[in-house]
Amino acid sequence: MTKPTSTNEFKDTNNAVDTTSVIDPNTNARTHTVDVVIIGAGISGSILGCILARHGQKVAICEAGVHPKFSIGESMILETSEIFRSLAKVYDVPELEYYSSENFFPKISTSHGVKRHFSYIHHTRNQTQNPDHVIQAVIPQAPYGHEIHIHRQDSDYFLASTAVKYGAKLFQNTKVETIDINDSGVIVKTANDVLNAKYIVDAGGFRSILADQNKLRTKDLKTHARGIFTHMINVPSVHETSNPQSKYGIPYALEEGTLHHIFDGGWMWIIPFDNHAESTNPLCSVGLMLDPRKYPEDTSLSPEEEFWDFTKKFPSMYAQLQNAKSVRPWVRGGRIQYSSKEAHGSRYSLLGHAAGFIDPLFSKGLYTSMASIMGLAKALINAKKTGNYTQEQFKDCADTTLRYVQNNDRLISNAYKSFQDPRLWHQYSVLWILGAYLELVKLTTYRYQLERKTNSFEESLNFPFPELSLVGGGYEPYFDLADKMDQSLNSLGAGAEADIKRVTLEMQNHLNEADWIPYSFREIANGKKHLPNRKFTHRLLLNKGGIMGEPEFRKHFYEDLTLFDLARKMFSEKLKYSRNAIRKHGSN
Repeated sequence: MTKPTSTNEFKDTNNAVDTTSVIDPNTNARTHTVDVVIIGAGISGSILGCILARHGQKVAICEAGVHPKFSIGESMILETSEIFRSLAKVYDVPELEYYSSENFFPKISTSHGVKRHFSYIHHTRNQTQNPDHVIQAVIPQAPYGHEIHIHRQDSDYFLASTAVKYGAKLFQNTKVETIDINDSGVIVKTANDVLNAKYIVDAGGFRSILADQNKLRTKDLKTHARGIFTHMINVPSVHETSNPQSKYGIPYALEEGTLHHIFDGGWMWIIPFDNHAESTNPLCSVGLMLDPRKYPEDTSLSPEEEFWDFTKKFPSMYAQLQNAKSVRPWVRGGRIQYSSKEAHGSRYSLLGHAAGFIDPLFSKGLYTSMASIMGLAKALINAKKTGNYTQEQFKDCADTTLRYVQNNDRLISNAYKSFQDPRLWHQYSVLWILGAYLELVKLTTYRYQLERKTNSFEESLNFPFPELSLVGGGYEPYFDLADKMDQSLNSLGAGAEADIKRVTLEMQNHLNEADWIPYSFREIANGKKHLPNRKFTHRLLLNKGGIMGEPEFRKHFYEDLTLFDLARKMFSEKLKYSRNAIRKHGSN
């Protein structure tokens, strides 16, 4: 693909915004004229800033804090990594794919952890953990390398700096005081600056100024959860304090990925950054999510005291953490779920967590943000060309954000229901794993088709991004299956033993009756504890039960791509994204 023309080459880019600034002699405020103002220099705001500045737009990013700054949301998933690769390709910003796998450690540092799996072990109150109650969703090493645990203070700082490199102006320690939006543009005021823009994007998270200003917030959601979290050191492997890996019967040690301790009414995350030989970071992210209807906040205890008081109710969880030490102040909040009545308006959009947030259970937050950026960046680049910034031009990308939030709410609220018994969770987990797999396939083949069918930036800018919904890859039979699974789970009643057995069997039957599902997922429904470690076997090449699937499945996910096309492409990607190739030649 040819590189786009950019008016901001890499020299003297810090002056890209200031060349149009003037100082008001009465107030000493500096006035800047820009195309887009972005509120928030976290990962989402910085990535959007990178893209827009790379394509010649004058971008101002206002950050209330100062980098490096603490943030959670550290667990990467395959869907997010894949959309990073698509964003890098479409918008010619190679730095965006640096966080897509462990093979990029030479470029982003070894402060990040390795993620070889998603694992969930189920606990019963006042009992030691039963090693039969484990699910491990293995992440394939080929063709890109395993996923990573992102140390957010480093990743966000790097991406904010990259936005500056491409020409964005970063205002740190700068709180936005007022926003005035009219038919002709946007006026943003801070303590020392006035920013005149054509459009504003709020990537400020929960404290979104525009959401508050326009009274957009809603908590009409199904999920109920609150959190207590920090960073710790001296967190040992759960295999040292509880059951050995051999007893679990899983391919990877639990500390080699994202570990979820789950129990009736909540779960705990363990996300280590020190879980590989190259690590230079001793930290581990630890957080507890609780349904406040079951476990209301105990205000008589500090956040740290409440964390330990609760954890002691589950002996194996407490055993893993009892000698660990926090290195940051503990954070505790009330119910964290929120959404917005709309994610865009006249000359503004809410990006990522500014639009809504549910729960980090399946690590879908960054994926939601990146999918939104894919459409929002296209809309803003086209708007600059046409001068058309009307609300209708941004409707599709705003609808994508809210659709993702709503589907995450549905998936997570029902997962919480299934946590009351490991048999229920074992079946419901298949729906999550399958949905993630289908989404990944659609994203990957989108990029493959993009590379086959476009030869210029203009063509790639207009290449349609598939209409996705967070899980399922837009495949209708998946959503029919999800409806059936949810109906069974919602018929559970009070959770008597007879009801648990009935609903477990119903969900298992729904999964087995969906003969389009690849065999490896049905194996979990029928008792297996993990996805296969080796992703490419002769069974996966079969039409029935394999990765290509039946004709309807094949047409939806692969269009005209053949098995040979996929094999050739994946082999070439394995070579391109190997650590040696990245170290020697970069990712382009």
